[in-house]
Amino acid sequence: MQSLFIIFILSLSIWANNLLQHSNACVFTLKMHHRFSDPVKKWSEGINKLSAGDFPAKGSVEYYSQLADHDKIFRGRRLSDSGEQHLTFSDGNSSFRISSLGFLHYTTVSLGTPGQKFMVALDTGSDLFWVPCDCSRCASIDNTAYSSEFKMSIYSPTGSSTSKKITCNHSMCTHRHACPGSEAINTCPYSVSYVSSQTSTSGILMEDLLHLETEDSNGEIIDAFVTFGCGQVQSGSFLDIAAPNGLFGLGFEKISVPSILSREGYTADSFSMCFGHDGTGRISFGDKGSLDQEVTPFNLDSSHPTYNITVTQLRVGSSLIDSCFMALFDSGTSFTYLVDPHYTRLTQRFHAQTKDSRHPTDQRIPFEYCYDMSPNANTSLIPSMSLTMKGEGQFFIYDPVIVISTNREVVYCLAVIRSAELNIIGQNFMTGYRIVFDREELVLGWKKSDCYDMEISSDSRSTPLNPNNVPPAVAAGLQGRTQNTARTNTGSPFYSKHSCYLTQTCLWFLFLFFLSL
Repeated sequence: MQSLFIIFILSLSIWANNLLQHSNACVFTLKMHHRFSDPVKKWSEGINKLSAGDFPAKGSVEYYSQLADHDKIFRGRRLSDSGEQHLTFSDGNSSFRISSLGFLHYTTVSLGTPGQKFMVALDTGSDLFWVPCDCSRCASIDNTAYSSEFKMSIYSPTGSSTSKKITCNHSMCTHRHACPGSEAINTCPYSVSYVSSQTSTSGILMEDLLHLETEDSNGEIIDAFVTFGCGQVQSGSFLDIAAPNGLFGLGFEKISVPSILSREGYTADSFSMCFGHDGTGRISFGDKGSLDQEVTPFNLDSSHPTYNITVTQLRVGSSLIDSCFMALFDSGTSFTYLVDPHYTRLTQRFHAQTKDSRHPTDQRIPFEYCYDMSPNANTSLIPSMSLTMKGEGQFFIYDPVIVISTNREVVYCLAVIRSAELNIIGQNFMTGYRIVFDREELVLGWKKSDCYDMEISSDSRSTPLNPNNVPPAVAAGLQGRTQNTARTNTGSPFYSKHSCYLTQTCLWFLFLFFLSL
């Protein structure tokens, strides 16, 4: 009898743990805006004094060329197999600047008391959350076309009643060597340099309230104290359109907002990013996905942890390719990049199974394997594609190609680019999935989704190519669900956390009840 009781308790514990990990309690969701969405375009137009005609048309050769240029700028020489690196813009061409600078996705956050809104760039490759603050050199946000719809902010510590300066003896201060005098009195400085040429931010570390709303039907508002950078001096692309209103780092380090939210008990140590076929997108903090999602472990370098995974096999149509390599899962990169021999193995198998005529080489198109669309789109059958991850998880590629339209023809291309050093699974391969970055279990999870919890049917066979469908990486403005209206804040973070974890409390009472029998 006693052994049965022990088995029952252990089973209950496992069940409760699984339920808590995947119950989506305390999940905060924000809309994501692509760099070529209408809101970001209006913002960029105002900053750079451009017109709508200066932006590439969706689905055009220029559109994809500019996204590929963006990838190479932000990853530097490691993505370029030509030895060419466009990191300076001496020609002064504003259209070229806008094509090459800027992060891929943005979201709006509310910070301080009273809350001020900031449109921040999202970056899984860095850690610090920073906003322009008491600027001595920042991007101008005055008189922008975007101001009529959303007034971008400059943070001021004196303008927020809940702001606190981080002193040099604080655990978050990593630049104590730069602190003058007493560590207990002086404010902690910070300085971060990024991959893009001469792009950096520096200032002091602050703490203030980040206002978040749960994604459930109650839409409860929670105020969480977070550490962030008061960015007083920006350089390089931050003075243009890369992140004129701040940057939101999503990395592993303890100073990132996902790390802070989990450490303070607001969320699980996990977040998800979802990229829908129609260009919609969202990021959800605390989301650990579902029990039936596929997973693969991260390959962590303790000195610089990143969202790196292992691919063990490629499938193209009916061909299986034993090709094992590590790759960075990077939502901030538009396309997928592979080094040789993996690039050659994949592209050659794809070409061998494609029935359409290969398109002549066009230096403006960043993709090597392009094909002329058949007059009857139903006859353009492209080989299906999937990746087998470490752990045997299957990652089906819903959008392996992109469609390019010109005045004279329609062309489709395999959206994979040869890389010099780095394998990257980019946003185009993530389209149609909710991608879960579970830092607690140290796994990457994925499950098909349209970003609003509706299942998408899958078909592993070759699929007809329809040029009228929205191609991947054409993430336009977000047409999301109707959001909950603002509610009066309870003013009590404890109350909010308590209600978020009501399920956890009930389970523990149930456990103690059976233990007392």
